[in-house]
Amino acid sequence: MSLVSLAKNPVPSGAISGDFAGYDGAPLRFARWSATRGPSRGTVCVFTGRGEYIEKYFEVIADLRRRGFAVAIHDWRGQGGSTRLLPNPRKGHIRDFREFDRDLAVFMQNVVLPECPPPYYALAHSMGGNILARHSIASDSWFDRIVLCAPMLEIIADKERLPGSLVRAYIEGACLLGFSKRYVPTGGDQPAETLPSEGNTLTSDRERYLRNRQIVEAAPQLALGYPTIGWTRAAYRSCAYVMDPAFARRVQVPLLLFSAANDRIVSSRAIEDFGSRLKIGAHVPMPQAQHEILQETDTIRQHFWSVFDAYLGITADAA
Repeated sequence: MSLVSLAKNPVPSGAISGDFAGYDGAPLRFARWSATRGPSRGTVCVFTGRGEYIEKYFEVIADLRRRGFAVAIHDWRGQGGSTRLLPNPRKGHIRDFREFDRDLAVFMQNVVLPECPPPYYALAHSMGGNILARHSIASDSWFDRIVLCAPMLEIIADKERLPGSLVRAYIEGACLLGFSKRYVPTGGDQPAETLPSEGNTLTSDRERYLRNRQIVEAAPQLALGYPTIGWTRAAYRSCAYVMDPAFARRVQVPLLLFSAANDRIVSSRAIEDFGSRLKIGAHVPMPQAQHEILQETDTIRQHFWSVFDAYLGITADAA
């Protein structure tokens, strides 16, 4: 599907968008842009979180292009403008995160490497951060550096604060009984963006929250509801994989991790623990931030970009 443009969220100029075939031939939506100013610094590949879509990152894309970066982004399978995996398109489903790994490789080989200038960097949020953390142990990575914003390394249990081990046991058992394609308990079709802005768990910036709501109201086909039990099992398994104490010591690509102090979706403590085990990498806590750091207030975003610029050696006049 075409990129959706709104008055308060216009498509950045010069967009090239379309579909590419995922690892199994499924159509996945992508978009890419050249930088808007020099000097050319290469390409930042942006990897979104669960339920997100390209349009949500137009502001971030503009920020990167002003810094001299080309930008490439795609919608993960099962969400955004990419193929949906179940008859009910609102169900967020995946069997195994290794499917995302394979789509990532195809995206890089068929979209990024042929058309976008090197060197390559990754900027990933939440679920995307989990997938890029999985990739960071590759000795032949495409990326010179990877930046992870509130990466999903450990999921915070539901509002009743049940122990994670109990929740995972329930999820595993439900899948064994054939319920993997059902919503998680209390889940349904309603997208998170359509919930009231007051008390939301995503961002403290009301205007950006409402902007994202307007996107899914204008293009409801982009919206995603709650995850399925099968997606949740895959997510728990992937979190356990990357949080194995030996995993961080195998990381081959320098990582910069950001955690949000007021995150109620993923564990900031897990991000801190992961960062402390890295041989090549650093962890930066973000005070006052909720889960979606890149959708936060101007003050929080400015803090993020100042650290990002220092990490990639971008001077103040260039940013």
